Amino acid sequence: MPRLFVAVWPPDDVLDLIAGLPRPAVEALRWTTRNQWHITLRFFGSVELEDAASALQSVSAPRTTAVLGPETGHFGTRVLQVPVAGLDAVAKAVVRATTRVGKPPEPRPFSGHLTLARARDRRRGVDLRPFVGTPVSASWPVTEVCLVESHLSSKGATYQVVESVSLGEPRTLG
Repeated sequence: MPRLFVAVWPPDDVLDLIAGLPRPAVEALRWTTRNQWHITLRFFGSVELEDAASALQSVSAPRTTAVLGPETGHFGTRVLQVPVAGLDAVAKAVVRATTRVGKPPEPRPFSGHLTLARARDRRRGVDLRPFVGTPVSASWPVTEVCLVESHLSSKGATYQVVESVSLGEPRTLG
């Protein structure tokens, strides 16, 4: 069974901006690559593709704007990331539509982010403080969510979009 998740992909101009961030050679860090840069909305684990794709078709959420930044941050001593705001309602809609698929949804609140690097050793972290606080900001319209298949290897994961679902018209006030 494939290993699947639901994600939002930044457009090329945002990927170009991220590619311009400093990426010094640090033995203890594995930097992610351009084709890995996404924002995970929900991770399923190994599930039947048809089950996940069918559930994802029922996602009902308005289009939104993703806001990257304003600077790099970290999760503990293992993950260097850039926060991404504006996707909470979409993530909630994805969880609502896919609750019965794969691993149970995470019990913690959604924390949109794009992973820049991970500690190579999962048992020991890295001092990420020298990399935290680098200014980076962008925004882009989010008009779809993607079902993505993850292929793991010793060189890192590769991803393949297997399904896309369009989001609805943005809600207007008034």
